[in-house]
Amino acid sequence: MQTLDLIVGSQMGSAEYVAEQLMESLESQGYTVNLHEKPELEACQQALWLVVTSTYGAGDYPENLLPFISALKASSDLSQLRFAVVGIGDSSYDTFNHAAINLADLLKEKGATQLLDIEKIDVLHPDLPEDTAIAWLPKFVECVA
Repeated sequence: MQTLDLIVGSQMGSAEYVAEQLMESLESQGYTVNLHEKPELEACQQALWLVVTSTYGAGDYPENLLPFISALKASSDLSQLRFAVVGIGDSSYDTFNHAAINLADLLKEKGATQLLDIEKIDVLHPDLPEDTAIAWLPKFVECVA
């Protein structure tokens, strides 16, 4: 099975919990998952990334992602990278999931290939974010199988 880097952007912990649930499910399906809760670009060496990030403040990246984003902006070629993004946000804000959107745009700008549309999870929805992410996961697995 494949190995992937699971990159987490979390300010209050909800994205971390969603990422941990996705990791458990992927590992139960035979994937090797490298979890990065304080991601550093040099440590994310797999050609497949799954990013789970919340949006903080007025559409900002969570603080733990800021050094990673700076490193991405300074990088030149990510053309070997395939990725998917799960965003967690609050749809009552006009910046709903902007961190996820901006990160996907940055990766594409650097040459990476986006496998799926961003999975935009709304914390105002009655379903738990982790349940929504687990329900989405088969789409991701189908893309990378």
